[in-house]
Order: sequence, then structure tokens, then C-alpha cells
Amino acid sequence: MDFESCSALIAMSGGVDSSVAAYLMIAAGFRCTGAVMHLHGSTGRDVEDARRVAGALGIPFEVLDYSREFRECVIDQFVRVYEAGGTPNPCIECNRCLKFGRLLEAASARGLECVATGHYARVEFDAPSGRWLLKKALHQEKDQSYVLYMLTQAQLARVRFPLGGMEKSAVRALAEQLGFLNAEKQDSQDICFIPDGDYGAFLEQYTGKTYPEGAFLDLEGREVGRHRGAVRYTLGQRKGLGLAMGAPVYVCGKSMSGNTVTVGPEDVLYTRTVRAKGMNWIPFEALRSPLRVTAKTRYRQREQAATVYPEGAHGARVEFDAPQRAVTPGQALVLYDGDTVVGGGTITGTE
Repeated sequence: MDFESCSALIAMSGGVDSSVAAYLMIAAGFRCTGAVMHLHGSTGRDVEDARRVAGALGIPFEVLDYSREFRECVIDQFVRVYEAGGTPNPCIECNRCLKFGRLLEAASARGLECVATGHYARVEFDAPSGRWLLKKALHQEKDQSYVLYMLTQAQLARVRFPLGGMEKSAVRALAEQLGFLNAEKQDSQDICFIPDGDYGAFLEQYTGKTYPEGAFLDLEGREVGRHRGAVRYTLGQRKGLGLAMGAPVYVCGKSMSGNTVTVGPEDVLYTRTVRAKGMNWIPFEALRSPLRVTAKTRYRQREQAATVYPEGAHGARVEFDAPQRAVTPGQALVLYDGDTVVGGGTITGTE
């Protein structure tokens, strides 16, 4: 398809980041169209805030109804992973399927060159390798490269992150200067479709199931109490267990088929070896030999030194220099070389 050069579909959420991203794209000379994705967690206020910012900027605006796709790609997958004993990251699936899947398709249908979002990350083209690179935001505390590791070369070529070189305080200051109504609007902290954070209650309401209570087991397999449904517990959890065992205990494992939750001392949670599937490599097509990297197994974790080894067509094994706590299947394993994202995938297990 032929795209109109210097044209962009702006993913607007009603928040300050996407609003400033829209302004910066216009200031850079792009012809822009604003779009809000109507999803499960969208609110009327968010849509109206985005509409008013688009009006202030003088750009076309539309609401794209992706509620069905959100349910199928994000919520249903969220349920499947929890019921299988993992802990999913729905923001990553939303980015994969919607923000950089359906939105790019929408941009193409409108003849627009790229999609711009308010993510804090950077994209650069590396001429020697001929590949697009994903890099951390310059403001490390706001960096969101962890939830963008799945971007392909085709997607990286058509996404723009105008906030990648800015600090959040500067973004808010610019929004105030521009008179945006959402300049002081707070960032969303929770999963949009579970605003109260009660995953167990959401799973039961959404599926219509009642997840039965079962046995808490110690490391020797002896029952030490009763739990409220294995889906309600995550590896490393201490609070809310309701067990009096004379010393602190943590969730160390789950059997979904047996509906049991194993607890034990904290030192059981540590491991050096992590395996992942569905690896997306960014600076190169495939990993063919061991590589020194830093790695994260959780969004807010500080990167840890490690070596990554290829395993099969799309798998990887990471050996950390130091043991890591409560590495959880279903979460993302993301690898870095300095400020460049090497790649990432979904954690399948540990040794």
C-alpha cells in the first residue's frame, strides 16, 4: 500500500502522555488523526478528554471499537494463563494484538504512514545491520521498553514514540503550557479491566466459575491449611495466606490439576535458570550462540547480569549470574544490551 508520507494515527487514551505525543507529532510536521480504542476498561471521561484534546489540536478524531478483540486477545488469554497456573501480563498482549496490531491495520486502511503512542521508549534505525532497534527511554524511571519487546521489524518501522527523550515532569509542563485539560490527570496504575486489583473475583465473575478451595501443602507434601482457590495465589506471595506456621512462608508452587498451593521458606523461591518461549529478537534475526545480556523477569525489576542460550527455533535459556527471586511463568523475560532491547519472550519455567 502507498502511504501518505509524514502522516500518523495517534493512539489517544485521554491521558497526558498521548495528548503531548499528538502535539509533538503535529509540531514535527505530521498530518495526524487521533483515535481512541474502545476496550473493556474505556471510560466516557477518557474518550471525552481525548476528543477535546484532538479538537484543541485541530485534528480529526474517531473512536475505534475493539472491545471484541480485546476480550478475545487479552481477557480470554489472561484467564487461560491464570487457570494454567501462570501470572499473565495483559498490557503486553494488548500492545501485541491491539496497539501495534489492529491500530497499524487501521492506519494502513486510512493511508497513514505510522502509529504514534505516548510510550516512553525510543526507536532507531541501525544502518550497518539494516534493522530497526528498540531502545529504552532516556528517562529510565519511566522506561516502558519491557512491555514493547514483542515489536517486529515491520512494526518498529512504522511506530513513533515522541516522548522517548523526555521526562514526565517536562511532559506535564508542556501540557500545562498548551492548556490541556488533562495536564494533571493521574496515570493509570491498575489493569484497566480489574481496577480494584481483585483478580480472583474478576475471574469468577467473568467465567461464571467458582474456583474451589483446596490444600496448602508444605515442602514435604503435608497439608498445613486450606486456600480459597489456587488461581488467587502467585509465586512469592506472603500476604493473605492466613497460615500460622511459626515462621514466614511464601507461595513456592501450585498444582492446578491437584488444586494445591505449596508454601515454604523464602530461600526456595530463588533460581538461576529461566526458560522462555516465543522469543522475539530485535537486533538480529535469530540467536545462534550464547550472548551476555542483562535481563528482567518483571516490569519494575532492576536488570540482572546473565547469559542467554538459544533453545529450539523460538526458545531461550537464561543463566543469571545471581539467583533471582520468584520468577513466574506467564511473565515476560526481556533482555538488554545497554539501552538496546535484545529481545524477549514468555517465561515457561525455571530450574
